[in-house]
Amino acid sequence: MDTATHNRRPIVAGNWKMHGSRAENQALIEALIASGSVDDSATCVVFPPFVYLADVARQLAGTSIELGAQDVCAEAQGAFTGEISAAMLADVGCAWTLVGHSERRTLFGEDNTLVARKFAAALARGLTPVLCVGEQLAEREQGQTSAVIERQLDAVLSVSGAAGLAKAVVAYEPVWAIGTGRNASPEQAQEVHALIRARVASHDAKIASALRILYGGSVKAANAAGLFGMPDVDGGLIGGASLKAEDFLAIWSAAAEV
Repeated sequence: MDTATHNRRPIVAGNWKMHGSRAENQALIEALIASGSVDDSATCVVFPPFVYLADVARQLAGTSIELGAQDVCAEAQGAFTGEISAAMLADVGCAWTLVGHSERRTLFGEDNTLVARKFAAALARGLTPVLCVGEQLAEREQGQTSAVIERQLDAVLSVSGAAGLAKAVVAYEPVWAIGTGRNASPEQAQEVHALIRARVASHDAKIASALRILYGGSVKAANAAGLFGMPDVDGGLIGGASLKAEDFLAIWSAAAEV
């Protein structure tokens, strides 16, 4: 393991998606805080639904767990009913935001251009964007994985440059492995993570070496250690397992032990 790899502090990010309630969220956060057994050598971030951000921020005050949003508007302010700006997210205590999650891309029609604008908007307000990239099953089967991911990365690089990625995190989501119970093997994940790092390295090798790349696709307590042990996998973007304190803590511990 080279020095740059060793210096990339792992991240476990819990994307709650459209789940939770005030009571459920409070119980989950209390369980995470109470564990006291997790090594802070891995960064932990939770991404609740918008309406619960302020509540969760109050619960997390004084802890090492950080707060993120699941999406951000590309616009700074104005007549955009239903949208939430990066400044608003920062105002309620967010330090992070997801950008370009596969569900936003596939279900809500977000294209690479819009994702790149959202990424820039997050950076402009000091948020750390987690740029989600990944291929559909049909694209993988047709051998298009590299082309799809390179287009997704290049759209952001063309707007924010490699310098923008120096202030961000990338998450590889094989769309065919999200919520399906299937997951990429550690070797499959490593192959794509290496591709992502190489693409960024073609712009700036130093930034690429330090870039943290998370794997997101049915990560569970049982497979976390194998995935996180790969040289270019720097933690995980966790979906369903992040809603169960015991499972999420086990994944957090696996990241801390890498």
